[in-house]
Amino acid sequence: MKRLTPTGDFIYTYAYHSDEKDLCQMEMRALFGEDTAERMIKSPVGIDPSRSPFIKERLEVLFEAADLSGILEQAAVVDMEAATFKVIFPKINDLALADKVEYQEKRDIERQIGAVIRGRADVHNPDITFGLIPFRGRWFFGKYQLSESVWFRHQQKPREYSTALSTKVARAIANIAVPDPVGVKAIDPCCGIGTVLVEALSMGIDIEGRDINPLVVDGSRENIAHFGLSGTVELGPIADITEEYDVAIIDMPYNLYTHATPDEQRGILKDAHPFAEKLLVVTIEPIDHMILDAGFRITDRCIAKKSLFLREILVCERIEQPSSINGKLKQA
Repeated sequence: MKRLTPTGDFIYTYAYHSDEKDLCQMEMRALFGEDTAERMIKSPVGIDPSRSPFIKERLEVLFEAADLSGILEQAAVVDMEAATFKVIFPKINDLALADKVEYQEKRDIERQIGAVIRGRADVHNPDITFGLIPFRGRWFFGKYQLSESVWFRHQQKPREYSTALSTKVARAIANIAVPDPVGVKAIDPCCGIGTVLVEALSMGIDIEGRDINPLVVDGSRENIAHFGLSGTVELGPIADITEEYDVAIIDMPYNLYTHATPDEQRGILKDAHPFAEKLLVVTIEPIDHMILDAGFRITDRCIAKKSLFLREILVCERIEQPSSINGKLKQA
């Protein structure tokens, strides 16, 4: 195929339950720097769609036009040479009324575009799949990639407990904490059975685990190995950490084995201050005052729901030494 030059833009389509909207939008903000109430987003940021538990598909835009005739005109110059192809017009929920296209019309459009592209179509096993998406009054054509639900394959673990994060939420949390893994060193110092570790490691994030409970440390190691992943999980308290990390993911202990008291929660946050520039905290209780007292400020937040069980997810950044904040609070 003669090389087609992408425009540098990508369009992602999303699927999520209404209860997941806040978490999905928080992940959008982390990955793309913005969110949208629409189930589509256009961005110059290119990521593997399988990273997100909410992204359905990705279109790497090759060209766009104001109408279908403009797409057909540009598609006519595409020469596949020896490569085979197919064209799909994906089903997208919640499109604006002006962008909606009925099923039969979609199939007709696919055939029209396929007919003008020079090359051999193969609807079953093509070398390249092209996609066509209408968005905000314009038409976009490009290379199509369907997301794989990697998180779904991680649902059945050898070791688990009922209050652990779901794999879907854990994957979104890993993305929010580490939107760009290049050069980022992360730690989960209260890792439990390793739900976040499994998702992060499966995306190539450089992350280590740690916990004070030997039972869950063993469980975390077993779960990681079960999925063919490789990662370090140490036994020990957060206070013993001496290395520095770009980000720490802290799911405040609340499970069959451990329920952190307020003093213990406060201690966990303060112990994270010396080694973590950024925190992602998961909590079932309001802890804004503890975050500030520990020397961090909250930069983003959302509520993640699991049936009637609510967790708050807080993104925090380090601001100063906890001792100086305590002095200011006392003075106030």
